[in-house]
Amino acid sequence: MKWNVGTKIAAGFGLVLAIFVVVGFVSWRNLQQQIEDIDWVTHTHEVIGTLDRLQAALQDAEGGERGYIITGDERYLETYRAGIAALPALERQLADLVADNSRQSARTESLQPLISARLATFTEAIDARRTRDFAAAQSIVVAGHGNQIMTELRAIMSAIHDEEQRLLVERARVAEGARSTSNYTIVYGTLLALVIGGLAGILITNGVAGPLRQLTSAADRITVGDLGGSVGLGERSDEVGVLARSFERMIASLRSMAGFAGQIADGDLRAALTPQSPNDVLGHALAKMVANLRSQIGGLVEGASVLGSAATEIVASTAQLASGASESAAAVSQTTTTVEEIRQTAQMASQKARTVSESAQRALQVSNNGRKATEEATAGMNRIRGQMEAIGQSMMRLSEQTQAIGQIIASVEDLSAQSNLLAVNAAIEAAKAGEQGKGFAVVAQEVKSLAEQSRQATDRVRGILGDIQKATTAAVMATEQGTKAVEAGDRQTQSDGDAIQGLAGSVAEAAQSATQIAASSQQQLVGMDQVAGAMESIKQASTQNVASARQLEASARNLSDLGQRLKALVENYAV
Repeated sequence: MKWNVGTKIAAGFGLVLAIFVVVGFVSWRNLQQQIEDIDWVTHTHEVIGTLDRLQAALQDAEGGERGYIITGDERYLETYRAGIAALPALERQLADLVADNSRQSARTESLQPLISARLATFTEAIDARRTRDFAAAQSIVVAGHGNQIMTELRAIMSAIHDEEQRLLVERARVAEGARSTSNYTIVYGTLLALVIGGLAGILITNGVAGPLRQLTSAADRITVGDLGGSVGLGERSDEVGVLARSFERMIASLRSMAGFAGQIADGDLRAALTPQSPNDVLGHALAKMVANLRSQIGGLVEGASVLGSAATEIVASTAQLASGASESAAAVSQTTTTVEEIRQTAQMASQKARTVSESAQRALQVSNNGRKATEEATAGMNRIRGQMEAIGQSMMRLSEQTQAIGQIIASVEDLSAQSNLLAVNAAIEAAKAGEQGKGFAVVAQEVKSLAEQSRQATDRVRGILGDIQKATTAAVMATEQGTKAVEAGDRQTQSDGDAIQGLAGSVAEAAQSATQIAASSQQQLVGMDQVAGAMESIKQASTQNVASARQLEASARNLSDLGQRLKALVENYAV
């Protein structure tokens, strides 16, 4: 059988892959077994836990029943009822869990009549304690029928528990065996795969890497242009040997092409190269290149003479062009200077117009502020006039109230005179009465004293009221004068407002005219800037034209020299 490189690599990696497949399958199978064992262990723990809860519920019911029998306290029956309520669900759960085991299922079925019988004894004892007395309930408990049933229940539950413990130990042993098998399979299988993979890698490396290094070294030499060595791998029949022979043919072909390129480099275009095959791209390209060189060199020989004479004529023309471009550049420079001076003058005029426009705007603002102040003063005068009129009306009402107070004072004076007259009459009557009228005389004296005080107070009030009337009259006259002055000020303020309004209109028209002048000046300045920019661009273009003309003149001279050198070069080729 012929073992090539691909077969060797495929065989080595296939063997390692097969070992890993076997290890993976065995590990997966053992893992499934362990998962199943774990499920069964969990199931066994559930059976044991359910059995323990069932037994605890029976014990709770029994403890509650005995506590009630002993004490007669209904609170103990709560534990009893809780245990009784949990029993049906626990029985069903236990029956479902052991349904897959016939022996355990039979034991579970035997528990149900015993549990029912035990519950009946509980009910009988509780009813006896509730309906009769403690002695009756005690006699039922002492009879021992309930203890016998509990002994049978515990025996069956113990058998179920022992069976589950046995199954738990057996399943743990099976799980441990599966785990050990998995560990051994993974460890030894991995080691075997590593050993086989290492041996295959060494064999493949010795059979492939060494020859590839030699081929790489030969390729490096070819890369730097060294075509003198050889590959030297013998007569191998695999892919490496085919690749080595291809390298040998490629080196021979490159040597032939290098010799052909050397003849071309020496200027001998008479050499011929035969391509190795129709697909020899480099050979066909070199042959086509030599043919094209022969044709091009022939054309260059003919064109060199034409180029020399044309270059001489171009030199003369470019000299005249350079002279004319210099004169045009000088004229454009003078024009640019003149335009720059005009632009600066326009810029100054624009700045002055802008200053005038700003001054007009400030004057307009001042006139507007004056107009607003005049309007505010007019409004203030109107408010003052209203207030003065209100003060006049208040003073008139005060005068009227003062007159009313005068009338009240007159009435008080009349009342005081009558009181004095009454006191005199009372004194006369008291004197007539003798001793019996002494008290009445005292009252008459007091009334006379009060009448005198009222008269004095009335005189003082009359004096104060006269002063108030005089002050009121003066205030009314002052109010009338203030009102007239306010009206005069209002008319003057309106006159001033009209004048300021007219001034504001004139200033607004002046500001608008100044703004238009500034805008026109700015537009003229922008136009002059554009003209100056255009002239500057023309100046730069003229400068560039002068430089280009000089460069063209230099290029023409270089072209003339190049024509002479090219004519000398093509004479070195043998066509």
